[in-house]
Amino acid sequence: MPRTRSGDTKARIQQAALDLFAAKGLRQTSLRDIADRLGMTKPALYYHFASRDELVSSLAKPLIDDFDAYVDAREAEVAPDPRELLGSFFDLTYRHRGLLLLALRDLSVLQEMHLTDHVTGWRRRIVALLIGESPSLADQVRGMVAIGGLSDCAVVFEGVDVDELRTAAVDAAYDTLGR
Repeated sequence: MPRTRSGDTKARIQQAALDLFAAKGLRQTSLRDIADRLGMTKPALYYHFASRDELVSSLAKPLIDDFDAYVDAREAEVAPDPRELLGSFFDLTYRHRGLLLLALRDLSVLQEMHLTDHVTGWRRRIVALLIGESPSLADQVRGMVAIGGLSDCAVVFEGVDVDELRTAAVDAAYDTLGR
């Protein structure tokens, strides 16, 4: 029987952690719960993640890295098209919807994964790209509602055809901008 690779085990631990966090809540899930779910000992889990904080951070890192790279790339573009920007932002949010849905259901996730400042920062930067320099307060609000609503749609609507959802969400966000 082939041995499980360390990366495979890490991914199994992360998935079990996400599943348990979604079912029981982040703070109510212990490393013992995760180890038990996988049929492994707690020391075996510690072999892959030195602490609970390290495990939690490993779940947030791909999301943080992807959103940081995305926003940096969009800011490097010359006048990105608003509709394309909204569409690509939807796609990125949809790709990370599992973790974002967990954060909506258990707001402690935002704090424990140190996501609050990241999320507000990304949204502000994307809104600035959508509405330009020196916007009115009304334009700033429209931009934030557009991005927030778009993100919520990408995360909350389960069991809906993604292409249909993307079209509806991007159209609604674009209309919200008043363009």
